[in-house]
Amino acid sequence: MQKKPIFKATRHHSGVGDYLFDIFNYSFLTFLCVVMLYPFLNQLAVSLNEASDSLKGGIYLWPREFTWANYKHVFGEASIVNSFFISVLRTIIGTLTSVLGTAMVAYTISRKDFVLKKFVTIAFVLTMYFNGGLIPNYLLMKELSLLDSFWVYIIPGIIGVFNLIVIRSFIEGIPDSLFESAKIDGAGDFTIFLKIVLPLSLPVLATVSLFVAVYQWNSWFDVFLYNSSSSNLSTLQYELMKILQNSNASMSGKTAADAFANANASANMVSPTSIRATMTIVASLPIIMVYPFLQKYFVKGLTLGGVKG
Repeated sequence: MQKKPIFKATRHHSGVGDYLFDIFNYSFLTFLCVVMLYPFLNQLAVSLNEASDSLKGGIYLWPREFTWANYKHVFGEASIVNSFFISVLRTIIGTLTSVLGTAMVAYTISRKDFVLKKFVTIAFVLTMYFNGGLIPNYLLMKELSLLDSFWVYIIPGIIGVFNLIVIRSFIEGIPDSLFESAKIDGAGDFTIFLKIVLPLSLPVLATVSLFVAVYQWNSWFDVFLYNSSSSNLSTLQYELMKILQNSNASMSGKTAADAFANANASANMVSPTSIRATMTIVASLPIIMVYPFLQKYFVKGLTLGGVKG
């Protein structure tokens, strides 16, 4: 006699509710994409539009009077090429040293057998809430002979406390059995760090690397404080800031009506609005190009975080 199954398989029927949910889901995601992409596309359109025509407004996703004059004006500055090289060099070296140094300290304070674990952790966390201020920091850089030096961009940021906490929390999630097995095989702490911790921590290291790279790429205030007298150490962000200030100064005292009246006489005129849009594209494009190469590690990190047991 054939036994009847206790649970009967039910066939899923796609109803009106599922259809409405799909419409709402796709509509919401499309709206979200438009909201996120529109500001960047709008700035791109303004940067490629003639400056005098941009003052009239009404530019959304496509330039009305296409021109390369804004980019020629920005890259026409003699210091832009050198500052771009300094920014790239600063971003690469600063990111590598910061991520490696922070990961080494994070691995140290994540170990349960580290005697000073609690003390060192508290000492680092306190620096997040208490700061000596601008003048003590300047005097410190002066005493360390870091003024007018490239290394003033690198050394102060080797250890990031917030990133330290993030990496330490990730390392603490690695099973202790891996470390114990490695020690039984005769591996030291450096070997464990290089061959076990770093490969398994790639998702969090990639995330932190993007944070540090964005910070290093966008920084300009430390250039103003420590290297303003050394033009060969100027960064792209600092040079773009000076270009924007010069554009504002040249446009001071002029009204939109004056710009319209002189539009025919100055077809290639630049304005703070067009320069600001051009600066936004120039400063954002390198980071946008790097992000796709790190996206797979973000996905991997989410996958690892969702696995329990």
